[in-house]
Amino acid sequence: MKEQISQLIQTALVHLQSQHAWGERPKEIQITHTKSPEHGDFSCNIAMILAKQQHTNPREMAQLIIDALDKTPLIKKIEIAGPGFINFFVNASTLTDVIAEILREKERYGFNPNRQNYKINVEYVSCNPTGPLHVGHGRNAATGGSITNLLKTIGFKVHREYYVNDAGRQMAILATSVWLRYLALMGAEFSFPSNGYKGDYIVDIAQNLKEKIGDSYVKPIAAVFAEVPPDFNEEAQTGDKEAHIDALITNTQKLLGQAQYDVVFELTLDAILDDIRNDLAEFGVEFDEWFSERELLRSGTQQRVLDKLKALGHCYEEDGAIWFRATDFGDEKDRVLQRKNGQFTYFANDVSYHVFKYERGVDKMIDVFGADHHGYVPRMQAALKALGYSSHLGDILEVILVQFAILYRGDKRVQMSTRSGSFVTLRELRQEVGNDAARFFYVMRKADQHLDFDLELAKSESNDNPVYYIQYAHARICSVFRQLTEQQLNYDEAVGLNALTQLDTPYEQALLRSLNSYKDLLERAALAYEPHRLAQYLRDLAHQFHSYYNAQRFILENGGEKMQARLCLIAAVKQVISQGLHILGVSVPERM
Repeated sequence: MKEQISQLIQTALVHLQSQHAWGERPKEIQITHTKSPEHGDFSCNIAMILAKQQHTNPREMAQLIIDALDKTPLIKKIEIAGPGFINFFVNASTLTDVIAEILREKERYGFNPNRQNYKINVEYVSCNPTGPLHVGHGRNAATGGSITNLLKTIGFKVHREYYVNDAGRQMAILATSVWLRYLALMGAEFSFPSNGYKGDYIVDIAQNLKEKIGDSYVKPIAAVFAEVPPDFNEEAQTGDKEAHIDALITNTQKLLGQAQYDVVFELTLDAILDDIRNDLAEFGVEFDEWFSERELLRSGTQQRVLDKLKALGHCYEEDGAIWFRATDFGDEKDRVLQRKNGQFTYFANDVSYHVFKYERGVDKMIDVFGADHHGYVPRMQAALKALGYSSHLGDILEVILVQFAILYRGDKRVQMSTRSGSFVTLRELRQEVGNDAARFFYVMRKADQHLDFDLELAKSESNDNPVYYIQYAHARICSVFRQLTEQQLNYDEAVGLNALTQLDTPYEQALLRSLNSYKDLLERAALAYEPHRLAQYLRDLAHQFHSYYNAQRFILENGGEKMQARLCLIAAVKQVISQGLHILGVSVPERM
């Protein structure tokens, strides 16, 4: 319907342009669903845009456009509202067309085949494999998973990717922490470094290491701590925890040698990655690729990127380091790519990784990161712009920043720290509130807004719990069709579709308006990377259905066309709820 109204306006503008010798007309006409029935079904702001261009009154421009519109049975009435909005009231028969379309297309409703040739790479979660996923990671997983589902639903080809940070200092601290716990299990006595990883999972991995290699990796504890600077002493405010752990890493690698150190490293990495994979899979979050940082480092991509940026004139040398002229491309300051000692920076690795993605053939890259990566966005976009990368889908790189979820038990906020081990894992959260509540609650609010996760609400079976409320609407519709069978009555879709004009109650009209806005909602939520829009839509749709359910009967004593029309309507509502919940990664129960 939006496309038809847009075409009506375009035709009118062509006519007006020939009459008034206006300049180039807008290529796109913005048609939106109105928020309330008294303002019609659709609204357009084109009159205000053109009035500004032509230096005339917007309401007069609106009337000019209305007078030029072709007559059509689709439109019942057109009104001018406010400063110059054109509001369209469509005929009731037009609103009901959506039911047949939904029932015909089912799970492919909203799919646009013209997008199938566009490939979008979406990277999400990508947390360091240094411990189990905590509740903060869960919001990133739910958001990224819902974004990929939205994009696939409207037709894009999506590649889901997890970047495994399996190189660098944090991984060395992790491997060293496991080996120290192994030595403790073998009887060694020492103070565990304050900057090491301390969770129970480290002890579990160390126990697996012990079972695999026995005492063959035991070294004298004196040698382990030889020439290691004192650790930080909180009471005395002396020592250096960073220098302490770095010296322990050096001694660990020296005492074990490369072969033994690699065994500890790989066993640790595999254990944590396997746990992350299983946790995410149980959460309904899957990936097409787990890309290793070490593979990137072995590829030599960093040097290729540096050479290309140099050749393009976007680099300079200062104090022995190689700098990228990021300020030429909108960043607040220039960035170091290669340090004086020849080592590439984290920034160089990040740029190289995105080059690696781009060279695999993508039309757009989307990164879903924690909000603490806000400084990452302009520097990465600057680098890709300098390299000449572009896309038919807007910016080649979009970064979605996800604020942390804050978990509350009563009035008490739970603190989280991966190294100390005092954190609530995603698995623990899922076991307490269930996958469905976790997935839905994580995306209820816009990703860049803080989320206070209410455990008691998430576990409640009441209308105040939005996921329960939506699932209950689906289950209620299923119960209607079960009752139909129990009463030995038939659902005749063909008869119902031919009698949709009988859907004339306010409850039915409200549901029809919502169903008509669903495809547009899917499109806007997907292209804006905002699954919270879909969550809110489903909640509103469920509310409209429950109101309808409480006010009207669906199975009528005399059966007939009206009953079949109502059954078609609620079947369409059921299909939309089912599709929407699946997009958000939430189950769709038929009984509750």
